[in-house]
Amino acid sequence: MTIKDITRYIEELAPLQYAEDFDNVGLLVGNYNTKVSNILVTLDTLEDTVDEAIAKNCNLIVSFHPIIFSGLKKLNGNNYVERVVLKAIKNDIAIYATHTALDNTHLGVSAKICEVLGLQNTKVLIPKKGVIKKLTTYIPIDSLNKVRTALFKAGAGNIGNYDACSFIVNGQGTYRGNENSNPVLGTKGEFHTEKETFLSVIFENKNEKAILKALHKYHPYEEIAYDVVTTDNIHQNIGMGMVGELKNSMDETSFLSYLKKTMSANCIRHSAFTGKSIKKVAVLGGSGSFAIQNAINLNSDIYISADFKYHDFFKAENKILLADIGHYESEQFTKNLLVEYLTKKFTNFAVILSEKSTNPIYYL
Repeated sequence: MTIKDITRYIEELAPLQYAEDFDNVGLLVGNYNTKVSNILVTLDTLEDTVDEAIAKNCNLIVSFHPIIFSGLKKLNGNNYVERVVLKAIKNDIAIYATHTALDNTHLGVSAKICEVLGLQNTKVLIPKKGVIKKLTTYIPIDSLNKVRTALFKAGAGNIGNYDACSFIVNGQGTYRGNENSNPVLGTKGEFHTEKETFLSVIFENKNEKAILKALHKYHPYEEIAYDVVTTDNIHQNIGMGMVGELKNSMDETSFLSYLKKTMSANCIRHSAFTGKSIKKVAVLGGSGSFAIQNAINLNSDIYISADFKYHDFFKAENKILLADIGHYESEQFTKNLLVEYLTKKFTNFAVILSEKSTNPIYYL
């Protein structure tokens, strides 16, 4: 197996197209053609993590957080980022990061929190825009079924719980080829009218390459007229955070105690109690203050995330209980998620859960 084989499978779970624009995901260090010995899965890639990979004969580190986040201008070993990259390169160890690509998938970071907390009836907290595109093209009527079927197989036409979705209108297309043309229908140099079908299908941006490949392979024309546009439609199964329900309601104090124990949190910073019982729970792994209002809008009883600032707690306004359990604590089970996912697929080498805690925060 090569690194490309591994990352291709990871990207079935967390396509890189799902990542936020500010992020840096994918293969950060190494070559896709390298054969894999073993894989070390971690939340962060630090010097100790690379040492652990060396000791366990792992030449690929699959990390949640990217060690290279902004551009590196020098590699002198003057800070921990440069030292990690230098050590990885020196020891032929590749580093791959998933970060917000895994955040935005419905089986990702927040889904794992829901699983650990035992939440039911889960849905995405902030469905993502910009991941649904639309293809429109014009096809000779006799070729419609062949082309449309190929597009469906490539991933086009999926909307929520439905597939094979398309819209067609029959009409007439016209064209005239010059002396260098080789028209399938009609004669070069002559004005031609052809009965055509206008076809429109939507698709996730992760499938664009495969869909356009299918279009060019099965469309009969020498020159294909088509448009691809990004829509403002939201995708209900892609996005940040999740909302779910407890099987049984709990009072606020009891739930916070349960939360602290279940998430192995050393402490929980929270807003004032509202006096309401906890039933509907919103979660978002990592820094999630931006989603407080979204949790309120969905009538959540509590919102669990991390890195809330002083003034963020005022946003509760007695409408919701806010709970900051810590950045590391909110994402700690992501390692387990990735190990479970990779182990199901690859059995001819070890997928190892890092034993190192990379939490940089300590409590007295």
